[in-house]
Amino acid sequence: MRLLMIFSFLTIIYDWRSFLSDSRILLDQSSTSNSNPIGLVLDMGSSVGRESYSCISMAISGLYARNSHSKTRLVLHTRDSMGKPLDALFSDSRILTDQTSTSNSYPIGLVLDMGSSFGRESYSCISMAISEFYARNSHFKTRLVLHTRDSMGKPLHALFSAIDLLQNERVEAIIGPQTSEEAEFLVDLGEKARVPILTFSSTSPFLSQAKAPYFVRVAANDNAQVKAIAAIVQALKWKQVTLIHEDSVYGNGIIPYLVCALEKIDSHVPDRSVISSRATDEQIVIELQRLMTMSTRVFVVHMSLALASRFFLKVKELGMMSEGYAWIVTYGITSTLNSMDYSSVIESMQGVIGLKPYIPPTTELKDFTLKRQSKFPKDEGNIFCFWAYDAVWAIGKAAGKVGPRVSEPKNPKSSSSKFTNLDSVPVSKTGPKLLTAILESKFHGLSGKFQLIQGELQQPIAFQIVNIIGNGAKGIGFWTPELGISKVLNVPNNKKYSASLTDLEQIVWPGGSKVLPKGWIIMPAVSGKKLRIGVPVKNGFTELVKVDKDEQTGAITAVGFCIDVFEAAVAMLPYALSYEFIPWMATNGTYSDLVFQVFLQALDAVVGDVTITANRSQYVDFTLPFTELGVGMVMPIETGKTKSMWIFLEPLTVDLWLVSGAFFIVTGCVVWVIEHKINDEFKGSTTQQVGTVFWYSFSTLVFAQREKLRSNLSKFVVIVWLFAVLILTSSYTASLSSSLTVGRLQKLRKGSYIGYRNGFSTELLDNLNFENSTLKSFKSAADNANALLQGSTKGGVSAVIDEIPYIKLFLAKYGHLFTMIEPAYSSTNGFGFVFPKGSPLAPDFSRAIARLREDGKLDLMEKTWFQDHSVFKKQESPEQLSTLNSYSFRGLFLVTGISSAVALVLSYVLLTKNEVTSTQQLQAHQLNNGMAQEASPDHGISAVLADLDYPYKGRERGVRVSKVGDFKPQVLQSQVP
Repeated sequence: MRLLMIFSFLTIIYDWRSFLSDSRILLDQSSTSNSNPIGLVLDMGSSVGRESYSCISMAISGLYARNSHSKTRLVLHTRDSMGKPLDALFSDSRILTDQTSTSNSYPIGLVLDMGSSFGRESYSCISMAISEFYARNSHFKTRLVLHTRDSMGKPLHALFSAIDLLQNERVEAIIGPQTSEEAEFLVDLGEKARVPILTFSSTSPFLSQAKAPYFVRVAANDNAQVKAIAAIVQALKWKQVTLIHEDSVYGNGIIPYLVCALEKIDSHVPDRSVISSRATDEQIVIELQRLMTMSTRVFVVHMSLALASRFFLKVKELGMMSEGYAWIVTYGITSTLNSMDYSSVIESMQGVIGLKPYIPPTTELKDFTLKRQSKFPKDEGNIFCFWAYDAVWAIGKAAGKVGPRVSEPKNPKSSSSKFTNLDSVPVSKTGPKLLTAILESKFHGLSGKFQLIQGELQQPIAFQIVNIIGNGAKGIGFWTPELGISKVLNVPNNKKYSASLTDLEQIVWPGGSKVLPKGWIIMPAVSGKKLRIGVPVKNGFTELVKVDKDEQTGAITAVGFCIDVFEAAVAMLPYALSYEFIPWMATNGTYSDLVFQVFLQALDAVVGDVTITANRSQYVDFTLPFTELGVGMVMPIETGKTKSMWIFLEPLTVDLWLVSGAFFIVTGCVVWVIEHKINDEFKGSTTQQVGTVFWYSFSTLVFAQREKLRSNLSKFVVIVWLFAVLILTSSYTASLSSSLTVGRLQKLRKGSYIGYRNGFSTELLDNLNFENSTLKSFKSAADNANALLQGSTKGGVSAVIDEIPYIKLFLAKYGHLFTMIEPAYSSTNGFGFVFPKGSPLAPDFSRAIARLREDGKLDLMEKTWFQDHSVFKKQESPEQLSTLNSYSFRGLFLVTGISSAVALVLSYVLLTKNEVTSTQQLQAHQLNNGMAQEASPDHGISAVLADLDYPYKGRERGVRVSKVGDFKPQVLQSQVP
């Protein structure tokens, strides 16, 4: 009932506003007839007074919520009567003397644009915050007394309002201002007066406590959302984004951080649109029409609510809110959709996606929302309203902690002229203590956990990703710094950081489409432009690309293998492509400079013999290569006339000749050692035996040895050696045949000069590790051929390094003199077409090139321009044509040596064993004879006859007796098995 009476009373005042004009109003307010100061005298220490104040504040807010078209504004000036009639009497229009003399009262200033819906909603939330704070903290002795000033949405008015509050109200803190531009004016004033400036809506990173110690941001910094925006762009795989922002402190502050975040995910910003906050509708239309001529269709919008309301209406009118477009807005817009004055604005934003700071649900938040909805059904509050609410609670708690303030008498002679004199601004003695208490405040507010870090509210625990559909924003996912994008906020602990489209709910894009926009289109028809294709102009290797200019018409024509591939790929594209060739003279720079023109947007693409390299890929996108990969070397072929008379020695190196000869001799010696005691063919004089050794060993080359071997050990040695000889002779024959029948490459000696083509990639040259002093560049294929024929000794080169396509063209003309060896150096990725980063043309052309290769059309074009392919077969390298060395046969020689050594050792062991056995038998026989003589001392004829049988027995045992009765036997040569 009381609220209805007050509302009716204020309505009467609104109708008869001229009656209540007050001379005490602020300079900018008194000079504006639209502002009407209203006085309020209540006992703010009583519950009735506080409730009444809350009702009056809500009545003013509700009045303008229902009459937003009204141009007049009521400005409430509150005085505390302390419940005393005399104090109420002396509460005049200028200042309440009891209020300044009462230390329990904390005058707090509020500077807002009361003509905006955002300002009115914020004022309503602040009024409710004061009322609910003391309703829950009735034991507090200190009382916040709110003094409101209307900034009219102008920074200068906001400054004058703050000066008025400091001079005439002696406020201990100021809440506001509403915009970052206004805050920029007030932060220095707060430092001079030592009064905290608390803002809940000035979010520009340009403002911080590091620059202004008395500046406190009870809001999230704008740069907190840049990683979330970048994650959305990454999840949707967009490589180019256009930034549209307001030309103000608020609009410009986030841009450096946003560009940096996008660059980290390899998404680039080819263009920025900067719109003035005072831009007319015509100027907005002109800028949007310019954006329509660009290829990028993904836009990130960061601007104030007032400008965004007009901006998106024009976007809708121009048809840019249709299928194929994508719009992302920052949380400053999505969080205040309910503050927009016209539903048509939300209708123009259908399909837009954006961010909102996530607010944890609490009982206090639910109760607050229900209270607001009961009074304002269409307004359930927003994040800025909750931050404003928490700011009031932070000041109230800080005031209670600091205790009674140090009061100072007001200057009764303050005048409007002092608004421009900052020296007249009083310095607060309580302000520094109050600032410290505010910075140390920790509690759970409506927006979540309240804690200030370096003068700013801690960043939200998450951002909710929303899609504007219907009358509001629908949540489609969340983003957190730890886990990235997810459909729900509570995810398993083992989940890793994600930036994937699958982690979002279904998105409805502009035009009602559910198909993900590509984000980039071919040069739009509305622009009337053609794709600018850069083509290199050079002297040599014109088969790849050649540019001609008609002297009369000036028309540019290009032909060559690269041009044929490009035009064939264009013909396979599912859309029409309008383009023109732009010559690039070699005198303008290197191929890397030509590629960089695409990065600088001077060209839209490059077609020609451009090598794909990792360094260039950092700035542009390449298609699939349409030529063979790799780097080859061209060398002269030695003809038959230059072959040496000693060529038969070249298949084997000197060390292999020596090692082979040594093994021939060793093998012959081993066989002789084993056979000469038991085999008559290995006996004779010393000369004969030496000859036998050499003859037998070397005759194994042609398997012509005629000596028969009796020992199994010597046969084993010869078998192993014959196998080794077979391997050696076969290898020798193959190498000699290759030398006699195949043209050989000249050897590349140390210090030889190496040629390369003008324009050859410098990165590849660095990787080849050739000395710079040995490198020579040439312009054409003819220059290369002449240099190769001259050789390094006559001022030419010994070899030429180049990429495979160039070598093919070179050998098509000079294949009878030169050959290409298999590349043993650095390889390349072939030729590719160049497009800007993120261009949809690059994957489309890659698919077309792959199709050309599968259909065989690419091979036909190669044959057309490169002629005979038979000359391109890869030859063996000089190292492979070099003579055979002993290292290659080390295993074979090792087996042969071990087998000979084992046979020799076994032969010695067996021979020694037989000799010991024969000696033991002879000694036993002698012993028997001696015993017989002792028994019969008379040597009769029977004894002699008995002895005559010995030689025959000895012959059986290998013993020969020289005469009868001779007991000194000679041992025969034992046959070694």
